[in-house]
Amino acid sequence: MSAVERVREWELPWQLDVRGTVGHLRRGAGDPTFVYGNDGSIWRAVQTPDGPGTVTLRIDGSRVLGRAWGPGGDWLLEQLPDFLGASDEPEAMAVHDDVVAGLVRRSAGLRIGRTDRVWEALVPAILEQKVVGAEAFRAWRYLVRRFGEPAPGPVPGTMRVPPPRAAWADIPSWEWHRSGIEPVRMRTIRGATAMDVERHHDRLRLLRGVGRWTEAETRARAVGDTDAVSVGDYHIPTLVGLTLIGEPVDDAGMLELLEPYAGQRRRIIRMVELHGVRRERRGPRMTVRDYRSF
Repeated sequence: MSAVERVREWELPWQLDVRGTVGHLRRGAGDPTFVYGNDGSIWRAVQTPDGPGTVTLRIDGSRVLGRAWGPGGDWLLEQLPDFLGASDEPEAMAVHDDVVAGLVRRSAGLRIGRTDRVWEALVPAILEQKVVGAEAFRAWRYLVRRFGEPAPGPVPGTMRVPPPRAAWADIPSWEWHRSGIEPVRMRTIRGATAMDVERHHDRLRLLRGVGRWTEAETRARAVGDTDAVSVGDYHIPTLVGLTLIGEPVDDAGMLELLEPYAGQRRRIIRMVELHGVRRERRGPRMTVRDYRSF
């Protein structure tokens, strides 16, 4: 694996909230594929079309300095502008009310970026189906550390590149069990390896076990779908309702509230996630299950 460093400098043509734009890609604080450096840098380990690669970026004023290593390094630097939202057009969203106007002001620099890596977004989304984040993040850490490979370059800590798509089908059932994943989600991921999801990201719901929520969570990250709505989410309808009208709503209510923003509904959701109203927690939280003891 090449250890040669590649470098790219890119002048930002607009204001950028870098953590708001890319932070939803990190799967928990211990994600071995995504690390915030102590110096303000952002590090990612990726399985690219050209093989494994690591990319790090830092923002200095309006200048982005990207560095990359590994066979996929050139691809990662070429893709860097789209990763930071160069293909996005936030100005295309018409604002219809004062609440959304306030969200837009507080979300200055937020863009809908894209990774152009569908599989790396699909697997964590399947792991997160109908469970608390801590449970899914634990499984992602285990599987990537166990079956991924060391990230190329002078990475912080012990970063790992996720396994390529075909390799997920060969993970033994007992390793899925050790990760804390039950057979249903294991079979969904194994079955998904049969589809070239990079080419057919618009057909994800043809896969058994992949529904509207999983499709939306995947497309929002991988292809920068500005209209992806995560119907069936445990938290998002409540956040949208509390922020836009001051009371929680269900999926149907959320869709009604977002209807004036068709084509830009993911942007509203992302702004709400970052700057919306949160209800005071009462009662017990959802239980973190552990299938390893079953």
